[in-house]
Amino acid sequence: MRLVFAGTPDAAVPSLRALLESPRHDVVAVMTRPDAPAGRGRRLTRSPVGALADDAAIPVLTPARPRDPQFLDALRELAPDCCPVVAYGALVPRVALDVPIRGWVNLHFSLLPAWRGAAPVQAAVRHGDEITGATTFLLEEGLDTGPTLGIVTETVRATDTAGDLLGRLAVSGAALLVATVDGLADGSLRPRPQPADGVSHAPKVRVADARVDWTVPATAVDRLVRSVTPDPGAWTTFREERLGLGPLRAADATAGGPTSLPTLKPGELYVEKRRVLVGTTGPPLELVEVGPVGRRVMPAADWARGARIDTGELCT
Repeated sequence: MRLVFAGTPDAAVPSLRALLESPRHDVVAVMTRPDAPAGRGRRLTRSPVGALADDAAIPVLTPARPRDPQFLDALRELAPDCCPVVAYGALVPRVALDVPIRGWVNLHFSLLPAWRGAAPVQAAVRHGDEITGATTFLLEEGLDTGPTLGIVTETVRATDTAGDLLGRLAVSGAALLVATVDGLADGSLRPRPQPADGVSHAPKVRVADARVDWTVPATAVDRLVRSVTPDPGAWTTFREERLGLGPLRAADATAGGPTSLPTLKPGELYVEKRRVLVGTTGPPLELVEVGPVGRRVMPAADWARGARIDTGELCT
């Protein structure tokens, strides 16, 4: 089939690469979000999907909005049979949905109807899901509501960050997307309506959502931090300045000496020679890496030595 692939971030790259390598299909163009400022110099930078398309000498479409007339004319002229979509980053209007004969096939990183929305992987980690996966479905105007075509499952590991989990789903999801497009091409797949039960939503995670609340149990703190790693990144405040946080770990009662773990107030810091503990409403957690404002990420113990933390000081 003739394909126009729509996607933007790194998570979409394995799917585009897999479709480019498929002998059964022809990717005639790629649709991605416009170049955006990146890095310290804030230079306009091509999206990861757009960069791969450039390397493969495939035309790249970067409409500001998918309903722009110029883009719609270009899409009609390309005459795609199907438009696979992975994390494109904007809603596709009905006028564009109607162009390909076999529709737009979206790869979504959850087991729909669970975690519809922009941040399904982050939601799965934060809520302690043991199993998640990816779903292919036919795009429609509703948010991730279209009939499904295929699924693949993935175990959520106890130490997974959102980045870890998304990396695995991007690879297994790419194989699922190719199989789905193959099935549509030969007529072996039939879309199935999503069940009415089990619907949940995963809105975009804002920077404010990544602030740690130390007044909740240690398990909830751990899940939150892992769910926003690497993006947008967990944080707290210390001495009225933001302090970035890497994934935490459960504190070992024997690691700091022969005594049991100290009893700490939520957010209270406790510095030992080789580690830094922080209080929750349950057992304390160990800080592993931190990112002070304007400085590189460093081991928490190194940061604590330089900060000269007093007994009873808090992260808030």
